[in-house]
Amino acid sequence: MFGSYEFDWSSIPGSLNFLGQGLMVSLEITALAIVAGIVWGTLLAMARLSSIKPLAWAAAGYVNLFRAIPLVMVLLWFFLIVPKFLESFLGLPPGSDVRLASAMIGFALFESAYYAEIIRAGIQSVPKGQLAAAHALGMSYPQAMLNVVLPQAFRNMVPLLLTQAIILFQDTSLVYVSALADFFGAAYKVGDRDGRLVELVLFAGAVYFVLCFAASQAVRHFQKRLQGA
Repeated sequence: MFGSYEFDWSSIPGSLNFLGQGLMVSLEITALAIVAGIVWGTLLAMARLSSIKPLAWAAAGYVNLFRAIPLVMVLLWFFLIVPKFLESFLGLPPGSDVRLASAMIGFALFESAYYAEIIRAGIQSVPKGQLAAAHALGMSYPQAMLNVVLPQAFRNMVPLLLTQAIILFQDTSLVYVSALADFFGAAYKVGDRDGRLVELVLFAGAVYFVLCFAASQAVRHFQKRLQGA
């Protein structure tokens, strides 16, 4: 396929600053989605385990809905909906650039469904006797969950949470649907501008591979340390 193609990587050095800015956008989306996803996912997981049936059904419906819809479709929905919402309720002028906010909200709500299942499994991995012992010490249910169950659950599921974070970073490339200049979007724009799309896409893929492989190795090392502790 590339037998007669002459590779030219000269566009990359002069575009490193722009590509670095795009990488920072990807990392910002990843960081916010991790924090918001874990917080909202924890609440969803507790709601799914609640004895209050309507609450459990509502949480299950939310999780199943977002897990059944492609992420790119969710991002497109939020790209179209969030600007109108912000213009109506916050009084932003029409045409305001809220692509980054739209992407962050979309990722946070989408990823929370996956974090909810991980956290729910982590909570269920803690022996029920721990909760009973906390109640015997006079703790309320929220106190027992916060001080006894959740710390043990998070210790059990840290490797899974970190692995999901790596997947989330990879998925940030899908924000191209909103024309946001994340790392992949920046690489695509440079390649399209200079007529070197193949080189820039290959370069972006190599950067994603190096970062994600290094992160996955760190997670594996951390998991071994947890198992040995």
